[in-house]
Amino acid sequence: MWSCMIYNETGGNVEAELCQDLGLILSVLSLFYLVVCFPVSLCYNALLVAVNLSNKVSMTMPDVYFVNMAIAGLVLNLVAPVELLGPGFTRWPAWEYDDEVYITLLILFNVSSLVIMYSTTLLSLDYYIERALPRTYMSSVYNTKHVCGFIWGGAVLTSFSSLLFYVCNHVSAKIMECSKMQNREAADTIMLLIGYAVPAVAVLYASTLILRIRKEATPLDQDSARLDPSTHRLLLVCVCMQFALWTPYYASLLVLTLAEAPGARATGTRQATAYAFLCGVAQVLAFCSSFAMPLIYQQMNQSFSHRLQRLLKRLPCGDRTCPHEHTAAVQQAAT
Repeated sequence: MWSCMIYNETGGNVEAELCQDLGLILSVLSLFYLVVCFPVSLCYNALLVAVNLSNKVSMTMPDVYFVNMAIAGLVLNLVAPVELLGPGFTRWPAWEYDDEVYITLLILFNVSSLVIMYSTTLLSLDYYIERALPRTYMSSVYNTKHVCGFIWGGAVLTSFSSLLFYVCNHVSAKIMECSKMQNREAADTIMLLIGYAVPAVAVLYASTLILRIRKEATPLDQDSARLDPSTHRLLLVCVCMQFALWTPYYASLLVLTLAEAPGARATGTRQATAYAFLCGVAQVLAFCSSFAMPLIYQQMNQSFSHRLQRLLKRLPCGDRTCPHEHTAAVQQAAT
């Protein structure tokens, strides 16, 4: 909980001012995200999902991965208002949540982060396969949909294993099975290794392969079955943006894993306050992932605007005659 009451009790004026300033900055950041980024993220993620699912025939392998990232972004949008208006991010919390709500938010956040990171990773690997072997259909839309199903299932299972540590950290120590698992750092270690270290190594490996194959000009480069060249730029920006936004969050887990949380050992110190502030900023940046990805996709995907126009043309216009239907009727009458 973000509170500076302990400084007032101990008489630390400098530390109290620092705590209040950092708390105010974190509150402003949270409010900015909720007012500006949250509605844009919600609209664009929903639009990305609707446009692609309404044009399933025209979907490509990258589209499927971006749809999964958009769905994960919508889950983050459910977590963000509850989390950012809670006592951990603002000096004026809208509500107080108990352990059950905290664990629920944590699981949803972890599932979303795993889906986003692994969708980015497998997009890189499948892009290399498509570049190297364009007619093998190993990275087809059909296969990608099944892969994404495994991503969601694996994310839920991984989060469930982490959930055991958090649950056991809140129940009675008399339970023998849980008394051996009361270690929150173990859950953070699982997320750090599986959610960041493994995807980072895989993306680095895929990027090396992609750069190597792009340097080798072959007759297959003119193959019509290859992906749109703009997909490479979209992939590059997506990978860089995702790791830039999620690295601070996983770095905070690394600090917690290696050196324990400073606040757990020196509550009320300047070090604990700075650590809590940096963790809050890192989590806000992670929430920004759901805001940045659909905007990048909308700007860099050349076919998105055309598919969006087709979707809008199919929408019902109520009691009024749709403009495109009226134009078609006039043309038929003229002929």
